Amino acid sequence: MATKKTKYSMSFSTGGLFHHDSVRITRLYSDSGNWTKVREIVVEQNILQTRTLASTQRASREICSRLKLLSDKELIVLTEGSSQDQFYILWLAVCRRYRFIYEFAVEVLREKFLTLQYEIKYEDFDAFFNAKAAWDEDFDRITDSTRKKLRQVLFKILREAGLISPEHLIIPAILSSDVLKAVENTSRKDLSIFPVAESDLKEWAK
Repeated sequence: MATKKTKYSMSFSTGGLFHHDSVRITRLYSDSGNWTKVREIVVEQNILQTRTLASTQRASREICSRLKLLSDKELIVLTEGSSQDQFYILWLAVCRRYRFIYEFAVEVLREKFLTLQYEIKYEDFDAFFNAKAAWDEDFDRITDSTRKKLRQVLFKILREAGLISPEHLIIPAILSSDVLKAVENTSRKDLSIFPVAESDLKEWAK
């Protein structure tokens, strides 16, 4: 029997990390404990202050689809942690939401960091994209313009998360004890999405 190919969701062609909106929505969730109710409030009250109803619906759907993948402890860091802690948790949420980004983080971002290659280029994205396309026929439906938009958005998210500089140089992640404990409590392997050495993770865990 042939092995079924795993499909990649590639619907991250708009927006970015959604930092402030994500924190605001998480605080609403802390009050209600229901993501469906949160989305209704966001849309009805135009919490995100978008110009159109469609924009509000689209943004709230995207943000909630990411945040609902975080544990309660990770959500607490998102509402109570420092700005950098919040950026890291939102990067985690993006990676969990999109397997393509998760694998890019592990196979490209962290691997380049560990091998002392500190510049990440558009060509790295293109090579990674082409490698995945060889195993998933759905990538054939993605136009060149959409691929470039996906690349642009991913690099924007990386910059907003404080993981690369405006010049596309990799910035080593410095995980606080709050972030480290929250993520480890859920899945330690998820720490591999950050450009950080294993020796540092062990040192911080002491």
